[in-house]
Amino acid sequence: MRITPVLCIPLLVFSTILSLEAQEQPGRVPQGVQSLQQFAASKSEFTFDHSMLVLASKLQPDNEDLRRVIAGVSGVSVHRYRFSSARQYDDATLRSVGDEYHAAGWMRVLNKREKDSGTGMTSVWIRLENNAISNVAVLLAKANEVDFAEISGSISPVDISHLGGHFGIPKIEGGVVVPNTERRP
Repeated sequence: MRITPVLCIPLLVFSTILSLEAQEQPGRVPQGVQSLQQFAASKSEFTFDHSMLVLASKLQPDNEDLRRVIAGVSGVSVHRYRFSSARQYDDATLRSVGDEYHAAGWMRVLNKREKDSGTGMTSVWIRLENNAISNVAVLLAKANEVDFAEISGSISPVDISHLGGHFGIPKIEGGVVVPNTERRP
C-alpha cells in the first residue's frame, strides 16, 4: 500500500500532536496533590503564563531581581489547600507526590521535616533538560494547609529564592547551607 502525500500530512500532524501530549506538560499537577482537594475545606488554584507574569511583575517596578527571573520563566502553577483541622491529609499522599516525580526523572533537592511537631515538611524537586533546570516543584505542608507550586522555564537555584513569596509561591525556609571551604592565608 502506498501512502499519498495528501494522506501523509494529516498523519504527520496527528503523530506530532500525540507525541506532544505524551510529553510531560508544565503545570501538570501530581495525582497526590489532586487527591488533597476532596478533603480540603478551601482551595485556591491558579496558573500564570509568561505574559501574565510579566504584567504582574510590573506591580513591583523596583524589584529588578524579580523581573530578571521572570524573563526566563514560562509559567507558574499554584495550588493551595486549607483544612478545617490539623492533619486531615494523609502522609502517604504526600509521599506519593515524591514517588511520582522520581518516576518521571525529577531530582529531589530538598526534603525537610520539622522534628519537634512532625507536622511540617518542605520538598523541592527539579527537572533537568540539557544540564539546565527546566522545571521546579515545591511542596510545603503544614498542620492544616498544603501548598504546591510548579515553575517552568529556565530557572537557576538563586532564581527560586527570588520567586518565593511572589505569585503565591511559598518562601522556602531553612534551605541547604553550603559550608565555606575556602581557606584564608
